Amino acid sequence: MYDLKVPIRKRQEIMAVSYSFPGITLLITHYNRSSSLERLLATFRRLNCTFAEIIVSDDASRPEHLDNVKAMQHEYNFRLVTTPINRGHGNSINKGQDLVTTPYTIYVQEDFVPSDIFPEHLADAFQFMEKDETLDYIRFWALADSYPDLKPYGKGFSEMQYKLTTLNHLKFYQYSDTPHLRRSNFFERFGRYKEGLKGDVIDYRMAISFLQNKGKGLFYNNYNSLFAHENSEDEPSMMRELINWRQRRNLFTRPLRWAYLKYKWIKCTLDVRFMH
Repeated sequence: MYDLKVPIRKRQEIMAVSYSFPGITLLITHYNRSSSLERLLATFRRLNCTFAEIIVSDDASRPEHLDNVKAMQHEYNFRLVTTPINRGHGNSINKGQDLVTTPYTIYVQEDFVPSDIFPEHLADAFQFMEKDETLDYIRFWALADSYPDLKPYGKGFSEMQYKLTTLNHLKFYQYSDTPHLRRSNFFERFGRYKEGLKGDVIDYRMAISFLQNKGKGLFYNNYNSLFAHENSEDEPSMMRELINWRQRRNLFTRPLRWAYLKYKWIKCTLDVRFMH
């Protein structure tokens, strides 16, 4: 388990506070990680963090996992939407989002774990979006380095800014489908998630649409303090291999990575201008 670095007395104070978000629906996508899903739901309960509704969108999990999810429904009071065949990550998000009736959606994949301090920062994010109608989206987590162009916004958040002169491929990823708060009419502005494609391609195409349509989003500066991405050996994540690849720094991979990132920057620049 990750180290929250929160004193015991402070944790006790956090646990004594209840956070209710009647204007927000918690949307969780799930696929073959029922133990992770239960951990996520149990953590929100422990944090006294409640929402208008919880929706779990399952993407044709194996029977043993789907049975576990159905058994959790009474305990955690969520709405479950399923599909008879695996239609991919884009379909899973789309069909879950279609059921949301509140003005805001917090999206979390099942294998993330909110930290003890997350609810108070979710409250800050909600207040920002209520006061600033130009905000479309607020990010709570990132895989590695933070977004390169940031303008301080308040309470530990910064506004992500797209600058043509910044020669960094990370600048194209203002949007990510890792944990975030968004307006529930997000599809009207940026389009639905593409279906029938790999998850990383779906995420990338939405990131490009976000830039093309001049989306405005915030980024939590201490991005690894609000959620942990944890997987057991029984419920592994494909993201682990991506992290391992990015962390390799031997003499052979360095020039390859340098060339790849330069190619990626050029490709992304062209995609922002020409991709449909």
